[in-house]
Amino acid sequence: MRAAELTAPHTFRLAEMAIDDPGPGEVQVRVEAVGVCGSDLHAYCEGAVGGTPNVYPMVIGHEPAGSIVKTGAGVTGLAAGDRGALEPALYCYHCEFCLSGRHNVCANLRFLSTPRHPGFFREFVNLPAANFQPIPATMPYANAALAEPLAVAMHSLHQASIGPGETVAVIGTGPIGLLTIAALRAARAGRIWAVEPLAHRRELARQIGADAVIEPEEAAKEILDGTGQRGVDCAIDCAAKEHTTIQAMEITRNAGRIALTGIHSTALVSMDGSTMRRKELTIFNVRRSNHETEEALELLKEHGEWFAPMLTHTRQMEQIDEAFEIASQYSDGVGKMIVKP
Repeated sequence: MRAAELTAPHTFRLAEMAIDDPGPGEVQVRVEAVGVCGSDLHAYCEGAVGGTPNVYPMVIGHEPAGSIVKTGAGVTGLAAGDRGALEPALYCYHCEFCLSGRHNVCANLRFLSTPRHPGFFREFVNLPAANFQPIPATMPYANAALAEPLAVAMHSLHQASIGPGETVAVIGTGPIGLLTIAALRAARAGRIWAVEPLAHRRELARQIGADAVIEPEEAAKEILDGTGQRGVDCAIDCAAKEHTTIQAMEITRNAGRIALTGIHSTALVSMDGSTMRRKELTIFNVRRSNHETEEALELLKEHGEWFAPMLTHTRQMEQIDEAFEIASQYSDGVGKMIVKP
């Protein structure tokens, strides 16, 4: 089968990769659509993701959807032709973290798209049947590919315990920020501010459900004025820049919460310790998702029209260099880039 291998920063090549028949309990899936994630862009541009360096050549991509072509021994309830979203995380299910329900921090986690664990920019993949989440025939594969990042957004809301009516600021409205806005809308949050420097992303944020969209330079004054100088109940940093994390602290109320959903490019991140202490802020770190995929798929089924504005670009795998160039430069009005292996 063909695969797109990342061989150096900003460099892909198409290569042949062998694949065996699915083993017991596995399904073999034809990959139909893969979203380009912000962490893919870290790997592509910086040669590392969150302090984990690339090991070349490697296959990245972890926001997939596809259709079953074969089932392994012992698989029931699934058959060739079934369509689904694919979960990229492989858990051990027996470490202390899995046994306590914190599978996303499994001590033996294997995540398809990391070094030595090929991701989904390839034609076929074998997965445990439990990692295949069926979708209806009416759901486009591109929408189903949003299930993985939407689950991350939902996990950030669960971590920060966002309640109905609470005010929230989302900093950065790339794909994960846009999906966070949709998740907040579904959670019946109160006023949602979106903070974003790029005009086309501000417009996408408005279309997907933000109540107010503002440029970063105006954010602190407008949000504080709009909350009677109180600040928002929670700020969600989806941009993961030094200044955005500090800004999140500035615009959050006393005893408020901050969720760090984006992945910083550096291991050491500066924070405003004085503001953090004085306000007694609670900081939540977000690592992927933790069994929110089914919830994400339900939202995609119920309100698929919410997500249409962000699905702006599609490229074939032969065009993966172009796809990543557009996505990494935020050019051509790109919202979410989908690659079709």
